[in-house]
Amino acid sequence: MESSLSPVGRFERILLAADGTEYSAGAEQAAFSMAQRCGAKLFVLRVVLTNPEYEAMAPERVEAEAEAAREFLAQLEQRADDAGLEYEGLLRHGPDPYLEIVEAAEDTKVDVIVIGRRTRSDLARLMMGDSTAKVIGHAPCSVFVVPRAARMPEARILVATDGSRLGDTAAVAASSLARSCELPLTVVSVDVPSHSEERRKEARAAIERVRDALKDEKIEVTGVQEEGRPDDVIVDVAKRQGADLIVIGSHGRTGLQRLLMGSVSERVIGQAECAVLVVK
Repeated sequence: MESSLSPVGRFERILLAADGTEYSAGAEQAAFSMAQRCGAKLFVLRVVLTNPEYEAMAPERVEAEAEAAREFLAQLEQRADDAGLEYEGLLRHGPDPYLEIVEAAEDTKVDVIVIGRRTRSDLARLMMGDSTAKVIGHAPCSVFVVPRAARMPEARILVATDGSRLGDTAAVAASSLARSCELPLTVVSVDVPSHSEERRKEARAAIERVRDALKDEKIEVTGVQEEGRPDDVIVDVAKRQGADLIVIGSHGRTGLQRLLMGSVSERVIGQAECAVLVVK
């Protein structure tokens, strides 16, 4: 295993994808707070759902929706100005919001997309919403998924690592936020029952590597290694430790590069009561 963490996570350019409904309220709070704490430029995207047929049949309605979107962006611009933030509003039209969000992220070269999680149910995909899942799967950057009542962390950050390069990157992103938010950090590595003793040693080593990397930082770091189903352990440890943000890689070391995302990250988003940062 490598002796140091791989690439530095940055939060210098943030894209908030908001629809002006109650479901994006938490995302709005989190994006503004993140931009303030990290000194980042904030882009806010509002998508007007439409297509050529709809525009031809109801042009007045499309224009009314576009005007409402412009008013929403103007309100957030004033809010950003009051907070002393660098701001840019983006208005796009399209038939599917996730396509516009991904293209906007590519065009603006942001470090993270902040998006709301729409609802809760028994299935993970329904819990976060299909559009959110598609954004995570196709986005060129990390995605911060925020439930309606959540906001930026105020108590503790938890990061899950399996010792892979992506696990390292998640740890870097988590430590960067821990510094910016001045919060303690819990590093969890999960042993699956089928893992060999070598893999278990690698899990312990992964925790120690994060500790070593942060030993000169004024960050309290707690290491936890437990056995079980990864998503269950991650969510359970977050609750026990009082973490209000979970940071996780989009795929584990053995996961296939699926169209959307790794099953562990998908289930963590679905089960967690707090916000989840999915690191790409």
